Amino acid sequence: MRERKNNELRKIEMKVQVIPNADGSAYVSFGNTKVIAAVFGPRELPKFLQEDKKATIRVRYNMAAFSTDTRKNPGPDRRSIEISKVLKDAIENSIFVEDYPRSTIDCYAEVISSDGSTRVTALNALSLSLAMAGISMKDLIVACTAGKYNGELIVDLDQEEDNNGEADVSIGILPNKNEVVLLQMDGLLSKDEFLKLVEMLKDSCKKIYEEQVKAIKNYFENV
Repeated sequence: MRERKNNELRKIEMKVQVIPNADGSAYVSFGNTKVIAAVFGPRELPKFLQEDKKATIRVRYNMAAFSTDTRKNPGPDRRSIEISKVLKDAIENSIFVEDYPRSTIDCYAEVISSDGSTRVTALNALSLSLAMAGISMKDLIVACTAGKYNGELIVDLDQEEDNNGEADVSIGILPNKNEVVLLQMDGLLSKDEFLKLVEMLKDSCKKIYEEQVKAIKNYFENV
């Protein structure tokens, strides 16, 4: 039995600049899903790796071996490589890459506790980290999941809902520009169900955006 309302997010916690040696960093949790992210750069690349007219974005998403109930084999696997590429595409479409020619911006997201919706939690953390690193962004990226579980449409899927639901949708948006930078769907939904989920996700992203802005403001008010 789901304890939350269908449109209710889990408890959110966000902190920025949690890693002293990173240019930008953040900690984000949705319930028991917890992610630490760090951004390094922009910094110059060796000439043979440079792109003359834009930055090279490199993203590494990883789940720590201790992040799940059953110990995960350390190191990259097929899923983490796929999610790294998805996050990279979202980030490339949210920053002004042409402002940093011949440079790299390295982004790391480490899942330290996994209870569903890890990719969107990572994207929220990376968005905050990029902002704190002073990277020129079109907007913050705000991300959330929703899906169909036991015949009902719900937001912010936990592990049980993610693993045993009929469908799930992940979205990442630039809220002030009303642009979508990430959209993935798995499972079967009717057109009406999909459109309803998108509206639920938009409402949830507004709440998440408020938490992102609050985390940044809190940091600067206390430094």
